[in-house]
Amino acid sequence: MINISDRIKALAPSATLAMSQKSAELKAQGVDVINMSVGEPDFNTPAHIKAAAIEAIADNFTFYTPVPGYMSLREAICDKLREENGVSYTPAQIVVGNGAKQELCNVILATVNPGDEVIIPTPAWVSYVEMVKLAEGKCVQVPATIDSNFKITPAQLEAAITPATRMVLLCSPSNPTGSVYSRAELQALVDVLVKYPDIIILADEIYEHINYTGEFTSLASFPEVHDRVVLINGVSKAYAMTGWRIGFCAAPLHIAKAVSKLQGQYTSGCSSIAQKAAEAAYTGSQECVETMRKAFERRRDLIVKLASMIPGLKVNRPDGAFYLFPEVTAFIGRTDGTTTITSSGDLTMYLLEHARVATVDGAAFCLDGYIRLSYATSDDNIKEAMKRIAAALARLH
Repeated sequence: MINISDRIKALAPSATLAMSQKSAELKAQGVDVINMSVGEPDFNTPAHIKAAAIEAIADNFTFYTPVPGYMSLREAICDKLREENGVSYTPAQIVVGNGAKQELCNVILATVNPGDEVIIPTPAWVSYVEMVKLAEGKCVQVPATIDSNFKITPAQLEAAITPATRMVLLCSPSNPTGSVYSRAELQALVDVLVKYPDIIILADEIYEHINYTGEFTSLASFPEVHDRVVLINGVSKAYAMTGWRIGFCAAPLHIAKAVSKLQGQYTSGCSSIAQKAAEAAYTGSQECVETMRKAFERRRDLIVKLASMIPGLKVNRPDGAFYLFPEVTAFIGRTDGTTTITSSGDLTMYLLEHARVATVDGAAFCLDGYIRLSYATSDDNIKEAMKRIAAALARLH
């Protein structure tokens, strides 16, 4: 048998996609499963964005696109960054790719050498660690827990920095925790990073608009580090455009050129139709963004209220994204007489089997003893899911 490469053997499959697939398979068998494992808005793409895509097809935007994206889209992104975030970029500093996930991986592959250390505050999105593995870098995890609202301190950050540190990767609002760093908290981290001018700051801001704090601060807005911040963002979450696969990086010019060079060799430019839709998203009415944000905030309040009523679950109140990340260590070692829970992974499988609710093991996000629930679903689904979870957990003693 022909061998698979070592780099792929070392790679872990996506836990979120795996659990979502299990949920879909059970549904296909007629099992009534509520899927709270996937980070996907349940709203349809707004009508004016879909209309722009249809118009693009009629206007024959059906040919290969420039590797870094259409100039008109990159200009729209620059306008968005200037008007919403107060940061200045030129179109040459923007690279549009097949989702924010591709641009994250592109940046890591373009800047991290074998042995370089990448600091990742944890819990963290499942793909960060795997992307660093692909680049043959070394992940340095800086842990936080529910007691600190899953935020790291400046002292923790500084203690993790070594001469081998190449990059710090920060996601705010966070997947999987929904934590949002305030401007003051970010400033304190920036004050540390100013002392280390060779460290790249990779800022994943894909959940920027799903934010309940009333403010959002981009890491690129701090002038003392602007020239080494790489922003990652896209249309998937804010505009309910997950399937359109459009994300971007905004970077110092030399990094943007490196990312474009890499992308040119293995995917080239992304979908012409999706790019024109994304352009409409950025240049059109933003009312849809706020409508969806308000719905997510209402759902946040609902799931926090219901989860807080379940004995044994330790819950905080996330300030952004659409995830709840409760601590479940109280259930480790418990049994229903047949199944004994030995880890948070066991608990997710128990909930899938006995509550018919799909969640994700916190260990996939580098923090065992927690589970992630996505509340990007209807109010009725949230109510029913939490009712089922409460009943299933009550059977564990």
